[in-house]
Amino acid sequence: MRLSTARLVNTRIRLAQLQFPAGQVHVPRTRSIFVHLDNLLHFAKVDREGRVDGYVAAYLPDEVVLLLLRGGELATAVSIGEAGREVLPIATALADIRREVERGELVFCDAPVKQLAWMYASCAAPAEPRLLDSERPQQVFPALNEEKFTGVLELISDGCVNYFRFKEGGFLDGFFWDKDDDTPVRSHVETLFAPTDAGERPEIAAAVFPDAAELPIQAPPELVQTYRELFWAIVAAADAEASGEAMKHAVRLRDLTGKVHTPLEAIGLPLDRDATPIVTTPEALNVALSDWALPFLEQVEIVAPGVAPAVLESATRDHRFVLQKAGFYDRLPWTVHW
Repeated sequence: MRLSTARLVNTRIRLAQLQFPAGQVHVPRTRSIFVHLDNLLHFAKVDREGRVDGYVAAYLPDEVVLLLLRGGELATAVSIGEAGREVLPIATALADIRREVERGELVFCDAPVKQLAWMYASCAAPAEPRLLDSERPQQVFPALNEEKFTGVLELISDGCVNYFRFKEGGFLDGFFWDKDDDTPVRSHVETLFAPTDAGERPEIAAAVFPDAAELPIQAPPELVQTYRELFWAIVAAADAEASGEAMKHAVRLRDLTGKVHTPLEAIGLPLDRDATPIVTTPEALNVALSDWALPFLEQVEIVAPGVAPAVLESATRDHRFVLQKAGFYDRLPWTVHW
């Protein structure tokens, strides 16, 4: 298969060359058509050995999509492409990979959560290019020390990605591609700039971004769909109680509240339309639904006093345990008896 010629923005490094630090390699780089992606992502549900922190790197013609996993569960997704880097909705990331199943390649590796957080931050920030003197690698650390740099330096040599964390110019720790445990970090940096046996210098790219301690957990598409169903179930139950008066209030408040809670644009989308992929958190979904439901049910009670608890009981019964765990009912003034 011919490798993509797409390049990392403002560099000569091909996206297909990118290799990220890894612990155990569960699936070496393999054509996507030979890997069952759903089975790979659901491995944690059937085997304890699959409950790992790590990533799936998908090499597509125009981008590298990174699926970041926490405890074997898909936490979030990011993309590195010719136009730049970004955080992707999980649904979009999976669709991109499946669309290029015949031309893409996949690799599945372990990696510490801290590294995953940095991989995420490099795309969420996103990373800002940093100029380095490729002929004086020994000056990389002193230069950062002199300016009291705080954050993470991403250093890529011929596609091999390395991460170095600094605080006020002092090196703290990092994650490195193919570094021996006995090799000092500064010596490893110099090897990244070293010419090949043929005398060719490697292609170097450097960027910096803020340190990130945690890996954000994105709401999966299934949870977004659940909240869509809850939104319209509440509307339908209220409309039945309020003699057809609820629908207009629901849509008006959706549009009004959606200016503050952007997930409402997705969860308030009619069920006969295709879902809108969004980047959000489970907490944000819960807050958006409850902050819409409160004024909506208050207006319904003007027409049909005292019906809010009955509406909530009827509309949310099937998902009450999810909502109870999220604290949905605690954000509303009514008590629902099951």
